[in-house]
Amino acid sequence: MFGKKKVKPLKIGLVGLGKIAVDQHIPSIRANTALELVAGCSPNARPDGVTAYDSLEEMLAAHPEIEAVAICTPPQIRHTIAKQVIAAGKHVFLEKPPAATLGEAEAIADLARTRGVTVLASWHSRYAPAVETTRQWIAGRKIKSIHVVWKENVRQWHPGQKWIFEAGGMGVFDPGINSLSILTRIVPEKVIVKKADLHIPVNCDAPIQVEMDMTTESGVAIRADYDFLQTGIQTWSIFVESEKGEKLELSMGGTGLTIDGKEIMKEKEAEYPGLYAHFEKLVRAGQSDADFSPLRIVADAMLLGKRIDAPEYIE
Repeated sequence: MFGKKKVKPLKIGLVGLGKIAVDQHIPSIRANTALELVAGCSPNARPDGVTAYDSLEEMLAAHPEIEAVAICTPPQIRHTIAKQVIAAGKHVFLEKPPAATLGEAEAIADLARTRGVTVLASWHSRYAPAVETTRQWIAGRKIKSIHVVWKENVRQWHPGQKWIFEAGGMGVFDPGINSLSILTRIVPEKVIVKKADLHIPVNCDAPIQVEMDMTTESGVAIRADYDFLQTGIQTWSIFVESEKGEKLELSMGGTGLTIDGKEIMKEKEAEYPGLYAHFEKLVRAGQSDADFSPLRIVADAMLLGKRIDAPEYIE
């Protein structure tokens, strides 16, 4: 009797070797025996233990065996890089948000489909441990309202990263889109933006605070409050109330869950290992996961939003 044929690890290259690559991508790839980190590229960064090149072209020329590329750059250049990766016949893992605009994201998905390669829009917060339990809880109830409160300190989480307040950088929507990725997973209907107040520093092109009103197609009211200047304890919570008065809080980005005041779950963050396991399965199956609904909400908010001048932002 023969055992299963051993599958060779999926060989991965990284574009962008900054904080998110070092904190999440590199350890997640290395911890998965179905994956192999071959090399990375960056004009400047050189993480320990990673064979690194100055450019994507150099990396692919030196390592034609690379089968998939994870793009961990700022969103403004992901479209250009993704086109190069797909043109080379490689599968593509897009760090969130998948691109600077919805049009760019859709163009990447179309090109990947044409070339027959996998593309993953990697909404990592959907892999937080309490998200699926929350989705199931909502599915069994009539919901009255949802309130998203997502507040963190940009100076702590994005020190010196000026791109985040430039056009396409999304400002507070960079972390806020994580809440929208959860929201569009746990709510079984489309989420529609009705109003948004965008507080944009006078020296920036992207909001530092946002208050947004949304609704589901059946009329469930959704409020979102985003703040990039939170000090002290950071807040990444979604509050849900049913028509019967039951109350759920999904907290700390989806690692904690409280229902009617009772703690149901409190787990460690482990999102990227789940994402990479999903990516590997997609590649093996010849499938893609290109859901851009969180990015669509941001695009609609920017389109409908009222600009409110905020004080100058100083790093």
